[in-house]
Amino acid sequence: MAKTTASGTAVAARFPSIEKCDTSGVNSRSIAADLDGTLLISRSSFPYFMLVAIEAGSLLRGLILLLSFPLIAAAYVFVSESLAIQMLIYISYSGIKARDIELASRAVLPRFYANDVRSESYEVFEKCKRRVIVTANPTIMVEPFAREYLGADKVIGTEIEVDPKTKKATGFVKKPGVLVGKWKKLAVLKEFADGETPDIGIGDRESDYDFMSVCKEGYMVHPSKSAKPIPLNRLKSPLIFHDGRLVQPPTPLNALITYIWLPFGFLLSIIRVYFNLPLPEKIVRYTYPMLGINLVIKGHPPPAPSRGSPGNLYVCNHRTALDPIVIAIALGRKVSCVTYSVSKLSRFLSPIPAVALTRDRVADAAMIRALLEKGDLVVCPEGTTCREKYLLRFSALFAELSDRIVPVAVNVEQGMFYGTSVRGVKFWDAYYYFMNPRPAYEVSFLERLPEGMTCRGGGKSAVEVANHVQRVLGGALGFECTQLTRKDKYMLLGGNDGMVESMYSKK
Repeated sequence: MAKTTASGTAVAARFPSIEKCDTSGVNSRSIAADLDGTLLISRSSFPYFMLVAIEAGSLLRGLILLLSFPLIAAAYVFVSESLAIQMLIYISYSGIKARDIELASRAVLPRFYANDVRSESYEVFEKCKRRVIVTANPTIMVEPFAREYLGADKVIGTEIEVDPKTKKATGFVKKPGVLVGKWKKLAVLKEFADGETPDIGIGDRESDYDFMSVCKEGYMVHPSKSAKPIPLNRLKSPLIFHDGRLVQPPTPLNALITYIWLPFGFLLSIIRVYFNLPLPEKIVRYTYPMLGINLVIKGHPPPAPSRGSPGNLYVCNHRTALDPIVIAIALGRKVSCVTYSVSKLSRFLSPIPAVALTRDRVADAAMIRALLEKGDLVVCPEGTTCREKYLLRFSALFAELSDRIVPVAVNVEQGMFYGTSVRGVKFWDAYYYFMNPRPAYEVSFLERLPEGMTCRGGGKSAVEVANHVQRVLGGALGFECTQLTRKDKYMLLGGNDGMVESMYSKK
């Protein structure tokens, strides 16, 4: 969508392609790089503004932005890049608290940026000693990802205007305005005010020529359908936690499909939830396929406990709040579950008994023992969900309370919406999951822990048992085990400790 004039073509001839940059000697050099179309494959920042509009704002704001896209595109092509970006900022940001924009930029955008990092340009960028990103996008939107995952030392972008009283974005930008053309050049010269201009400058469009011309070497990153993203393990930090409801990047086409599907998806989710709610679990496993839910059950779970004997303790990794319910459906019988920080309304509507943990170790241990005396129990010792292929640290409490431990590996497929949220209203999590056209759940019952690997029968410590179960589940799923916790996740993504009370007090 970038414009190119005859003079622009002549200037571009001065800048060879990024593939011709010799990376063998750039380790001690500095670089100034554009973002969209340069370090990223996509040349359009529309999907990222759409994510902020939806996640920091609302679905209605996202719809307004989508309907405005033809006008924004026309402004870009026939007027200027600066006007188009100013329109994107105004529609996406105006009236939203700066804190919410920051959280969305930190919690939601990195996953989408990470899957779009272009290999040729990143290979040059990461090898340089001093790395500066200069972009027309708002700094507040780009900086969390650029610093944490790309290793940028400095992000120079458009600065948004925030009302000092309300702490809300006005929708306008600070002087000198949107950072394009000569303003990029001046910003780079100011950053390198010590007299040493950047050794390398890389960009992808005419508005980048100005800053590239002050660099000792300039390289163009040309659009290419064959451009490939880098593997995620090449990033400076692993992408473990992220938030947001959308699975696919909201390009104009994807966003249009999503909004068209929304009313149908919501109606479908209501049917899927409330049609199955009163039915016995052994029946639901057959109604799920009828309603488009793919339920895959693997392994051989132990039979229900006989009267007078304690129940089995099913220990599973945590993918969505539906995990204990789906395990009950796979077993074909009621089981109890214990939960962290789930609202009273969600527990009331749960088709299986759901008991809230108090975070008092003695009280929680007594409650879990009492539940096991009554029958089978499902626990998710991670304490929170994780979307990526990682397992968080397992709380060791469960290992002290039973030697009838059955690991259960759980995985899900969600093509349009995520059924989990940190900053969203958790009551809607299950509905978002069931709004997916073809959601899938896979439940794998693994072998019960041998007596020698339990606390009572084998003399193992609770931590040893918890770590062993984590490794067993990680091996079965192909996930990486970590020592990260629920608190780590919520502090990173939501700025709170994950307790219901603190989450709502922040709002």
